Amino acid sequence: MPCMTNDPKRRLAEFAAGRLEAAASALRGRRAPVQRANDVEGGKTLVLGGVRSGKSRYAEQLVGRYPGVTYIAAGMPPSDDDPDWSARVAAHRARRPSHWATVETGDVTAALRDADSPVLIDCLGTWLTRVLDESGAWEQRDGWQQRVDERLGAFADAWRQASVPAVAVSNEVGSGVVPASASGRIFRDVLGALNTTVATHSDAVRLIVAGRVLTLE
Repeated sequence: MPCMTNDPKRRLAEFAAGRLEAAASALRGRRAPVQRANDVEGGKTLVLGGVRSGKSRYAEQLVGRYPGVTYIAAGMPPSDDDPDWSARVAAHRARRPSHWATVETGDVTAALRDADSPVLIDCLGTWLTRVLDESGAWEQRDGWQQRVDERLGAFADAWRQASVPAVAVSNEVGSGVVPASASGRIFRDVLGALNTTVATHSDAVRLIVAGRVLTLE
């Protein structure tokens, strides 16, 4: 029986988690319609989009044509302290074909370099959160910018040199309001720069809006 709480934020998080858990169960039997991914062959593709835009499903379709896929789950592992995030992870796992090889890691660069089958990275935004956290960005620790630059530079090199088809999912963060917190502004600015770098070294870039696919030139 779920515990009761008087904290409205906690109740909202638990409600959202419950809805997402239900969605994850439903997805085991069917997939929500998303514009078909039928116009990208091989190479490297960056898929951008906002929250609930359909970007992950589109990226999964891009690599779904291959008999074997390495799925790099770059976000933090699920935790009982964050039921909403745990439910999101469950929904993604439910959609993932059982024959895909899943690598859950914060060392996305090494996983990309070691891959010998088509790769799907989901997503650069959650990975960047880990990088910023591990580099001391939130506390503005000495040298955090250099540590972040080194890790992002290493990933950019691995992405550029990838010899297997690769798809990376990332959040589009440049269209919203200016974040109120310093940490939010750091995340927005660094992710925007990372997306630009990855796009520069990609063969195709797609922007997903409400399940519709836009080709960016």
